[in-house]
Amino acid sequence: MSNKRQVEVFSAGCPICQDAIDLVKRLACPSCEITILDLNDAPVLKRANALGIKSVPAVVIDGELAECCSGVGINEASLKAAGIGEPLT
Repeated sequence: MSNKRQVEVFSAGCPICQDAIDLVKRLACPSCEITILDLNDAPVLKRANALGIKSVPAVVIDGELAECCSGVGINEASLKAAGIGEPLT
């Protein structure tokens, strides 16, 4: 029995997530075991939170969030800095 690289793709079911799934599948080799996880499923969402996933699509390889997916996601300070909450004059 050979070892496989565990690749998990966390998806919200949108077209952008599907593009990421397609990319991962295209890049995968026989050593990659790919699992697609739906964030609409409560246990999947709990795992995503535990892994520190802040935006989707996100890819986890052997239990580690891929560097390309480690963005900070939406945060209040950035939204305020962009003007949200400030009336236009």
